Amino acid sequence: MTVCASALLAGGEGLVPWVDEASGQEHIKTSDDGCTLGFSTYGMPSLQSEAAIEVLSEIGFDSVELAVREGWDADSASLTRGRRKAIRDRLERLSLRLTSLMEHVSPVSEKQQAFALERLRLATELAHDLSPDSPPLVQTVLGSGDFQTSKNLLRDRLEAWIRLADETQTTIAIKPHRGGIVSQPAEAVWLLEQLGKPGRLRMVYDYSHYAFRDLPLIQTIEASLPYVAHVAVKDVARRNNQVVFELPGETGNIDFADLIGRLHTGGYRGDINCEVSSMVSKRPDYDSVAAARVCYRNLSTAFDRSGVERPA
Repeated sequence: MTVCASALLAGGEGLVPWVDEASGQEHIKTSDDGCTLGFSTYGMPSLQSEAAIEVLSEIGFDSVELAVREGWDADSASLTRGRRKAIRDRLERLSLRLTSLMEHVSPVSEKQQAFALERLRLATELAHDLSPDSPPLVQTVLGSGDFQTSKNLLRDRLEAWIRLADETQTTIAIKPHRGGIVSQPAEAVWLLEQLGKPGRLRMVYDYSHYAFRDLPLIQTIEASLPYVAHVAVKDVARRNNQVVFELPGETGNIDFADLIGRLHTGGYRGDINCEVSSMVSKRPDYDSVAAARVCYRNLSTAFDRSGVERPA
């Protein structure tokens, strides 16, 4: 395997595409180490970001994703210069890697596209403020709608996202989402291939959105690997003919050790980030710190079973 000499940095810790000479496939790589185990503050809606970072470091996580969506504590439109410095200093002091910023925008209508570009630009600026030497990627879903009737429109709108990503030297990663306009890897792959496999527009892999849909784990990993820049993990169950999300490792329906191992074998060297669904965090008895501890226990065990190393 070799790293393409012409490959552009794509965000994250030394993130560059590399090509497997045997298959000709391009993959995402963050370092020669293993993968990091992280947690998203999307699962800590009641905590200030600085406090969440302290908690996650104490628990033992390697990395963090900050929810920067409108109205959240780290909203990129309202986070002050002083707090940006405080968050950056805390990340550095605790050696916690900032791997991703979570947004929630859509390019489907002209009005949504204008808002999306504004929010994405704010997020890319925040990414460089918080981690100038290794800016985190910005991840988002793509909204609702029908893929087949809207795919050409999506492709054309995403060209502006690529220009923004290139201009700001920040990776944007799109997330196929159960019930969304882009809901499975094949649809995201179609868009990325139509756009010429851009170095700074990539994909988030989250198997919970593919389970119970006749989309086997192995096949979705194989389809996604050439484009994956970030991995989110949460669990899933089927109850009363409905699919519900749970904390990762709590249902046994996803073999996370197998998932981590297959991604790593395929060349992925990025973050494995625990995401708590709002289905869970909106429960009356939800405790974000307790949830983070459960996530760490389950996923650190999965890492041990997979044999994939984490940073020392």
